[in-house]
Amino acid sequence: MSIPESLYTLALHAARPLLPLAARGDGKLARGIRGRAGVLERMEAWARAHRDPARPLVWFHAPSVGEGLQARAVVHAFRARRPDAQIAYTFFSPSAESFARTVQADFADYLPLDLPSDVRQVLDALRPSVIAFSKTDVWPVLTREAKARGVRLAMLSGTLPAASSRLRGPARALLAPAYRRLDAVAAISPDDAARFAELGVPAGRRTVMGDARFDQVWARAAAADRDSALLRPFAGFDGITVVAGSTWPADEERLIPALARLRRDDRSIRLILVPHEPTPAHLARSTERLVDAGFSPVQRLSGIEAGSAPGGTVLVDRVGVLGDLYALADVAYVGGGWGTAGLHSVLEPAAFGVPVLFGPRHANAREAADLIAAGGALELAEDAIQPNLAPLLADMDRRRAAGAAARAYVQANLGAAERGAALIEQLLGPAEPALAVQRP
Repeated sequence: MSIPESLYTLALHAARPLLPLAARGDGKLARGIRGRAGVLERMEAWARAHRDPARPLVWFHAPSVGEGLQARAVVHAFRARRPDAQIAYTFFSPSAESFARTVQADFADYLPLDLPSDVRQVLDALRPSVIAFSKTDVWPVLTREAKARGVRLAMLSGTLPAASSRLRGPARALLAPAYRRLDAVAAISPDDAARFAELGVPAGRRTVMGDARFDQVWARAAAADRDSALLRPFAGFDGITVVAGSTWPADEERLIPALARLRRDDRSIRLILVPHEPTPAHLARSTERLVDAGFSPVQRLSGIEAGSAPGGTVLVDRVGVLGDLYALADVAYVGGGWGTAGLHSVLEPAAFGVPVLFGPRHANAREAADLIAAGGALELAEDAIQPNLAPLLADMDRRRAAGAAARAYVQANLGAAERGAALIEQLLGPAEPALAVQRP
């Protein structure tokens, strides 16, 4: 164990008694601590009831929803390849709690604390053959304990930007040993794969698989049912629908006034606003901002789902539906490009063939720049949001061309999920003949 890893473990031990105090309130940290309570017991209970030691188990870990989209696509592809295997899925952020239920895993729950005693307890229960991390997330103690037991370790759709803090300073000192323990790093791009060498991953363990989120959003768009209970009430609208997804106050304070000015000249513009965190406080602020700008009446999605006919601006007051609501869009706005949260996924609307708009802060999302270059997206300038929007909303041919370019970009990047599944299968080894026909 390296000195940074020893200090890391000591810090976690010191923090553990304070967790009950941090579990108070409604913030992400508090919700995550409460959700993680009892996870070791839940894992052991599942293992006693369902773990079949004659079958291999692959443990997929993705910290939040974005990484989960990558992992879920690989899980589904791997499930088709190896129906004999059992699958466990863990996550870190409470925002992924409901998402985890959509993954085809035999067991899904929070990742336990990265402490030696907890990790050993989990490994004893699950007895994984392979652990696959998604995107960047590796854990020092988990990788060390798993490696000591002969568990194969992989990273899927690995990402390592040139500016990443993991390449320097304390983060590098702590995490580099964990990266070196990986048996395979399947990166998003050749540049990412090359940068993992700086963390000590040898060339023979580095490959390129692409970004499995492309496969995930493509499959979701293909499966969208416009006659579903969610989408059916919105049918028949003869105008332009703007779906603004994963918005924060910084997005709304810029986008809503600009759209309102355009809407005064063209009442056929319909706005469906989907806040990233639809808390009561955020929904109240959004409603006030919409009404003040002239977007009234403002209807909640919950009211429409209860039977009210949509007749005005729609404010979405629950999570988990944005990926389907993009099916209604003529133009999509993706939030996070003005504040500090980081731009959210632009691939979901692109997969529907919808032109994508966002604010100027998108360095965290390479696909945003790629979409701009492909002609499928537009960065909105701080001092010219309305002039940026107006030509796109006024010109159907322009919208169709941009949407087609966005969809073609997603289609050109498919296949990563199958490549990731093939890598896991290679690490796992061939199925035993007697187990090859089993199902989870």
